[in-house]
Amino acid sequence: MAPIVQKDDFKPTDNQTTTLIIIGIYIIIILIFWNVKYLKTILWPFKIFTVGLHELSHAIAGKLTGAKIESIKIDADEGGCCTMRGGKQWITLPAGYIGSSLFGALMIFCGFNEMASKICAGIIGVCMLLLLWYAKNWIVRIITVVFVGLIGLMCYLEGAKYLIYFVLFLGVMSCFYSLWDIIEDVVLHKINESDASKFAKIFCHGCIPAQVWGFFWFVYSFAFLILSIVLAIFTFRDRDNNPDTMF
Repeated sequence: MAPIVQKDDFKPTDNQTTTLIIIGIYIIIILIFWNVKYLKTILWPFKIFTVGLHELSHAIAGKLTGAKIESIKIDADEGGCCTMRGGKQWITLPAGYIGSSLFGALMIFCGFNEMASKICAGIIGVCMLLLLWYAKNWIVRIITVVFVGLIGLMCYLEGAKYLIYFVLFLGVMSCFYSLWDIIEDVVLHKINESDASKFAKIFCHGCIPAQVWGFFWFVYSFAFLILSIVLAIFTFRDRDNNPDTMF
């Protein structure tokens, strides 16, 4: 009896190889723009978008654990805060890093397929509107409206022809920023108190250092990124080989 999953099922098709190349190009572009003084400004809205997903992930985890969400605020310097009452901190604290990584992984996964990209765009649009509901400062409101508008525009242009590239870029940016955010907050200590340091205090009263928790969250986030690509290659093979196959 032949195995259900074979080795060749994870070999990229020509279309998938092109998508992998585009992901590589996006990573190079992000790295260059991230480190060049005047080009950083171009990435700023996308960074704020990812910070919004981070804070929204806190809020979603809070709602799922019985918290009352009071507000979400994002600063121009890319800092953010989700204020809530109640909930379970051991779930809500890691939800920011892990949740934004999951959002990024979802977008990368869907970025391998046009129909999946349209579905993902709808999900992200709803999340942005949810973020707008909790927004308490102008940056969140403006960025939310801008990205909802961009998603709508991409869906309209030439039958959503360019939407797949936009969703893919948002996914790469979200994953990259989330991974770097963990390094900056936990390893480089760019801020006085991170989600990891707060988590370390409430979990066994600091017996496990924040750096250890940060390392675990980094591994989880990186695993989500790799898994999203592997699953996309496996899931969307038939559609690439047979364009008439529906997602």
